[in-house]
Amino acid sequence: MSKQEQNPAASPADAFHSHDHAACTGSGIARAESICAEKGLRLTPVRRRTLEILLEGHRALGAYEVLERLGADGFGHQPPVAYRALDFLVEHGLAHRIRRLNAFTACTHPGDAHAPVFFICRACDAVAEAPGRAIRDVVEHGADALGFTIERMNIEALGLCPACKGDA
Repeated sequence: MSKQEQNPAASPADAFHSHDHAACTGSGIARAESICAEKGLRLTPVRRRTLEILLEGHRALGAYEVLERLGADGFGHQPPVAYRALDFLVEHGLAHRIRRLNAFTACTHPGDAHAPVFFICRACDAVAEAPGRAIRDVVEHGADALGFTIERMNIEALGLCPACKGDA
């Protein structure tokens, strides 16, 4: 089974079009469980629920939005609850931090080494994750020419999704 078949949310366009979010969530959780088992990590109930929350809508969510949902589900109302779960998900490639929004989104390619580009709708906060290897290669080439070593890079493009600009 290909990675695309394992994770139907892997198509960047899914974030901006109607589709079965339950299938995205289900396959995303299954992939996360597999990755955690392979790496000997624990996908605790709060980490799992945090990932489910991120998978549910292809939106970037702030830590306090996640915390509200976790609290409503009985996981506590203290900020460390959300931050620890989000940190775990980001550290292990199950989620990404969207710096522009100071928010988080589920990774659509967990377990794959990749260089994502994030397309962020400024109106609805929908986030599409698309492959960005070619862009990263160009930036790394420029960095190499300067003797600079890139340790972390996050490419984010802000604009309007098809629904918000009226193309839906």
